[in-house]
Amino acid sequence: MAYNNAAAAYQNSKVQTATPADLSLMLYDGAIKFCNIAIVAIENNDVMKASDNIIKAEKIIVEFRSTLDFKYPVAKDFDLIYDYIYRRLVEANIKKDKEILEDALNHIRDMRDTWKEVMKLSKQGK
Repeated sequence: MAYNNAAAAYQNSKVQTATPADLSLMLYDGAIKFCNIAIVAIENNDVMKASDNIIKAEKIIVEFRSTLDFKYPVAKDFDLIYDYIYRRLVEANIKKDKEILEDALNHIRDMRDTWKEVMKLSKQGK
């Protein structure tokens, strides 16, 4: 019990002290984690667990879309990618289709890896 409290306190502290860039990376990692859990749940025919975790990933993608700043032209491109990922997640959830979910997961990983590269280049520029 004490371990769980300590882990929760650490995680809470980590989130509260993170930069906006780090928070975005944590969200990408969370979406990846939820998709991976959902894939295993689909393999185990645990429909509820799969659905719950896909919905968590969907919510993260919705959050990314809602924070796009369309005064930058690249936001439109990101919006199209997020729209595609979201639609694939919904389809995977409806059909409980592992391949569709893996397609969405690959795109989320690509976005996360791109974000990590942007963060790295940003630190080099300082």
